[in-house]
Amino acid sequence: MKQAPALLAFFVSLTVFAPPSFGREPKLNVEAICRSRENDAKMLRSTPAQSRADCEHDERAAKDQLDGVWPSTSAAIRNRCQSDARALGTTSYLDLLTCIEMKKEMQSGSKKSR
Repeated sequence: MKQAPALLAFFVSLTVFAPPSFGREPKLNVEAICRSRENDAKMLRSTPAQSRADCEHDERAAKDQLDGVWPSTSAAIRNRCQSDARALGTTSYLDLLTCIEMKKEMQSGSKKSR
């Protein structure tokens, strides 16, 4: 069983160090994301922030919005948001959409202050 920690470290490194999708919007498993959030809440003995059905609804709505902004978002922002999410272990459509919106807002704010 000494192989288990090594295998776990290997799979974690694949998620953290996997290259960005080079222009393609990531394909995420909404059901797995929401199930994981629910399991995390159970492990912490807390109540999930929302039901699994609400989580899945919000993730699908975020994916629909992301479909509209992804092509017009610079590769630098897309790659940065994906890398940040992967490193934090929080990759979801909602997280990616929020990150992109924040980065774009920061860019437009810095252009206005010039």
